[in-house]
Amino acid sequence: MRTPTLNLLHLCLALALPLGSFGQAPPHVNSEGLIATVGGQPIYEQDLLPELAPKLLQLRTQEYQMKSTALEELIGQRLLEAEAKKRGLSAEQLLEQEVESKVADPSDAEVEGYYLAIKNQVNQPFQDVKSVLQKGVKSLHIQQARQDYVDSLRAKTEVVILMRPPKVEVAYDPARVRGDAKAPVTIVEFSDFQCPFCQKAQVTLKNLLAKYDGRVKLAFLDFPMRTLHPQAQMAAEASRCAEEQGKFWEYHDALFADQSKLDEAGLAQTAHGLSLDEKSFQSCLNAGKFKSQIEQDLQEGNKVGAAGTPAFFIDGIYVNGVRPEAEFEKIIDTELAAAVRRKL
Repeated sequence: MRTPTLNLLHLCLALALPLGSFGQAPPHVNSEGLIATVGGQPIYEQDLLPELAPKLLQLRTQEYQMKSTALEELIGQRLLEAEAKKRGLSAEQLLEQEVESKVADPSDAEVEGYYLAIKNQVNQPFQDVKSVLQKGVKSLHIQQARQDYVDSLRAKTEVVILMRPPKVEVAYDPARVRGDAKAPVTIVEFSDFQCPFCQKAQVTLKNLLAKYDGRVKLAFLDFPMRTLHPQAQMAAEASRCAEEQGKFWEYHDALFADQSKLDEAGLAQTAHGLSLDEKSFQSCLNAGKFKSQIEQDLQEGNKVGAAGTPAFFIDGIYVNGVRPEAEFEKIIDTELAAAVRRKL
């Protein structure tokens, strides 16, 4: 029986290799991407994207994560082997000398604390499992100490990671960009004004723009999840009407500041609070003036594989959902370093 990981790997390989590699003739695809016809009506490769794009992006991302994990393990092993060679030891001897011999046995209080944390899973008296838990806790300490030791070796050695995560090209609206338009790194955000997770992400985005002032810009695209959030579509249209009067970001911030005011009356109240021309704003909203533009944003999100909101693409690298700032920073720092290298 194959494991899920192997199945995923086989699927990734199947996607990456041409059909001819498996002893079959590849289907004919002309220069326009025609892959089938039904009753004389053409089906093009791009027609598959709305359904497949999120799944393909997820597969490519999972493949990268698997490779990245394996690469980190291999880098750690190489660092250990290099240090061991300098000292005339094996890697195992080096770990025993520098790590395992220095890890003390856990205290009874620590073992008991660990037991209390997993008591419902163990379902046995503490004394019956104490010796096993002692070994388990010490093993965890050893694992952490090994990683700390490898990190210390890495800090003294030049390690250059050339493998890059998958990227996609994402089109965005220059009129809805926050930060320096010439900043080398771009975060494209697909968002929904009624989404609570999108609201939560605003703090992270604000902090990132402050930390990387002049080096990172944020582009906003509408991705109203209309089935889940019935007020998201009108809120998106209202933000466009505010943009028409030069106050998109002020309106954007006000909507996320209070998601209880996303009905028509609340949207009008927010417009009033921002001193918008209320007659023009209401006329714009009533006419559904920007429905087609919002639909274009949705199509762009589907095309590039946005699976929900919030969805971010940092220079085309996909970050899904509310993530720690450190995760954004790691990608941004790598992209900034790459931008510097391109100038050299």
